[in-house]
Amino acid sequence: MRAGVLPLAGTEAGRVELSVGAGGDTTMEVDRVAEAVVFAELERLAERGERFSVLSEEAGHRSFGAEYPLVLVDPVDGSLNAKQGLPLFGLMLALLDGPAVADTHAGLVLNLNTDEEWTGIRKQGAWRAGRRLEVLPRSGGARIQLLGLESTPRALALAGALVERSSKIRILGSMALALAHTASGSLDVFCAPIPVRMFDTAASLLLIREAGGVATDMKGGSIDQLLCTLDSRSTLLCAPSSELHAEALRILGGRA
Repeated sequence: MRAGVLPLAGTEAGRVELSVGAGGDTTMEVDRVAEAVVFAELERLAERGERFSVLSEEAGHRSFGAEYPLVLVDPVDGSLNAKQGLPLFGLMLALLDGPAVADTHAGLVLNLNTDEEWTGIRKQGAWRAGRRLEVLPRSGGARIQLLGLESTPRALALAGALVERSSKIRILGSMALALAHTASGSLDVFCAPIPVRMFDTAASLLLIREAGGVATDMKGGSIDQLLCTLDSRSTLLCAPSSELHAEALRILGGRA
């Protein structure tokens, strides 16, 4: 996949608009190339007798003989970054044995620029570059050291209290990679004040959970039963520890 995608990133050839994908975004040549690699491998699995379904941001739903397991495919998460030549985009794969966030059995996030791979398996753990994921301890003292955001300019005000209590802000442009770095403690808190697709977050939310972190909506409500479809959305508040998550909730609620 890297061999096909990286030469197209930040080029006119990669930016060629082909159609509107199943997720509602415009499919570009870089998306098409990446998705073709994934489907070629999945088709080989089906030829060997595996039965499953696929839901891809570009191609939509496709059955390979069974409703579940369901493979979620975001071939280039952060495709706007890829289009513009910003080296922050990756592949997201998740394997579900049911329709909801809590049904995510396994997940993979691959940084296509660095080849760094993040994986998680439900109730078994999370790994980064093949090693058990170790969460960095907090280093920011009384303030949130690094706050990660996914937002439009207008929605930033909804996370204003967190912004004011943070030393630095990062907006990576890839939900999968931002949440993976939250799972590791590289980001103290991640907040999406606008509703984002659960589809895009399935693999990384599993990483957070398996590494001991907490993920809810911005009011602290559970997201476990939200559907992993292309139109199911929620705000997000995530942290690598229950303590940091509780602190972020207090700040947003005006109690800290």
